[in-house]
Amino acid sequence: NTAARAAVRQGIDRGFEMLGIYGSFEGLMSGKVKQLAWEDVEGWGFDGGAELGTLRPIPRVEEYYAIGRALEEQRIDALIVIGGYNAYLSINQMRQETSRYPAFNIPMICIPASIDNNLPGSELSIGADSALNNAVWALDRIRESAAASRRCFVADAMGRHCGYLSLMSGIAAGAELVYLDEFPYDLQDLASDVKMMRDSFRDGRRLCLVLHNEEAGGRYDREFIASVFAQESQGMFDVRHSALGHLQQGGEPSPFDRILATRLVRAAIEELSEQFAQNRSEPLGVGLSAEGIESFPLLQMQQKVDPQVRRPLSQWWLPLIDIISVVSRDEWDIEVRPLPITDL
Repeated sequence: NTAARAAVRQGIDRGFEMLGIYGSFEGLMSGKVKQLAWEDVEGWGFDGGAELGTLRPIPRVEEYYAIGRALEEQRIDALIVIGGYNAYLSINQMRQETSRYPAFNIPMICIPASIDNNLPGSELSIGADSALNNAVWALDRIRESAAASRRCFVADAMGRHCGYLSLMSGIAAGAELVYLDEFPYDLQDLASDVKMMRDSFRDGRRLCLVLHNEEAGGRYDREFIASVFAQESQGMFDVRHSALGHLQQGGEPSPFDRILATRLVRAAIEELSEQFAQNRSEPLGVGLSAEGIESFPLLQMQQKVDPQVRRPLSQWWLPLIDIISVVSRDEWDIEVRPLPITDL
């Protein structure tokens, strides 16, 4: 919503006529297109959800003709597509069909919006920070409720094959263990972890919080991990498990997400202005990098992602996995001594 609001108002400020397509490509084919005025998006920036609606399926090849016809009938000169992995794939595949469907030969800009944070060309996607806030809030409540008993709690975080939400929420909530799809694990790993937990609870631990990336481990899923821990606990702790679920997708967007959406849209509007001025029609993605907001050719998408698991080949946050094993230790190999009086 924040991105759509920013796009409408910044586009109008540039002199563009902004149209809202309700229900993605299916809405475009069925004519659910409406011109959006400045006041039509009032309040959108502060609400969760999507006023324009969402639809994840990638258009089928046999639907390309209807999409092209709709673009021509609606006199659409460019597309700003706010969405996740399927949105990127849709634009990428459509632009490879411009020889058969000339209507696709228009500027198309993809803006990353996915709580999974698995999109190429952007270190953070719109929605990931809000989902992280929701996940940490829920984990804090779990920690409070479980602290009165000797318990191991195993929680699933969303993200499919991308472990961003699991790792970051685990760090923020003080989890002792995090299982990610990016780091495969086996029964030996689980046996080692449960031994660590038994020793830890024997020494006085009251709670062990475990985060699991929802698609990690194949059959070694959250329920399996919880059953192994419960079977091997030897009565030293009990085990509960739960999926954090769709609460990660709800709520008001965080201030960071609101600002990120506005920055990304600004870059997209500026890129459209340049393409119109130069009579170009290049499909691009925009994203947040170490250098700021940057764009990249969308047709290079396949060079940036692993299509089997739908995540970028390079993920900046993966090295942070080492933090979990450090901050969750019961004992520290650090010598602490007071400074001499003369140094104070």
